[in-house]
Amino acid sequence: MKKSSSNESLGEFLRARRERLTPEEVGLPSYGRRRTPGLRREEVAQLAHIGTSWYTSLEQGRVVNPSEQVLDSLSEGLRLSVDERRHLRMLVRPVDLEKDEVDQEVSTGLERTVLALEPNPAFILGRSWDLLMWNKAAEVVFRLPAFSKGIQQRPNWLRRFLTDPSLQMNNKDWEAKAHVMIARFRADYAYFQHDARFKELIEEFMQISELFRSCWLRHDVQVITDCHKRWSDPLIGEMEFEHVTLQLPNNPALKIMIYAASSSTAEHLKSLQRS
Repeated sequence: MKKSSSNESLGEFLRARRERLTPEEVGLPSYGRRRTPGLRREEVAQLAHIGTSWYTSLEQGRVVNPSEQVLDSLSEGLRLSVDERRHLRMLVRPVDLEKDEVDQEVSTGLERTVLALEPNPAFILGRSWDLLMWNKAAEVVFRLPAFSKGIQQRPNWLRRFLTDPSLQMNNKDWEAKAHVMIARFRADYAYFQHDARFKELIEEFMQISELFRSCWLRHDVQVITDCHKRWSDPLIGEMEFEHVTLQLPNNPALKIMIYAASSSTAEHLKSLQRS
């Protein structure tokens, strides 16, 4: 039977998680040097209390339907994080979010909301991380082109981070941030494994970025969460934000990314926009 992309991704994810563990980490004897990294399949099966052949069929991408109890056992055995456990379930039982371009439409109310957030930078990401719209503060802080509804080539948030030399120069921890962004991109991909745009971007990034290529093959996943951000820009100076991500209950493919500025940063951004 032909493998689906979901089954292939599931197998690759399980293998990547298996290969990152050592017997010592899970309380198993190692019996000396190993020819391949990580745990053996039979060891994972032992930890999850399932048959080796059955686990092997999962990792090889054959069509199977593991129960919630098996998924819990695999999660425990492979020492999965909360985000990884969610990702595992998404790969096993994909949510049907495959819609047409209606997913990419920004309503008038949503557009006005983003514009009303000035001087706090805000923008809307589509399902493959293309920027659908943004406000003036985002143009200043992230050096985006002036937004217009007729713009033909809209920036892609991940491509911009991977390829813009100024971002690498201005971020001392650029590589660590890129690892996190790629892990978040991987988590979103689980929702849209059949989306042509997503696949095109993955192929492009695999070609143009060695860092993306190495991170993507590790199958690390991380969900976007609220966080505190502080960085210095040579043209703007010190900036401080609380980063908040909002998603619509009727359209989770869209993400509203808000950078709520501290009082001093907000005043500075206001002065920059007036000048």
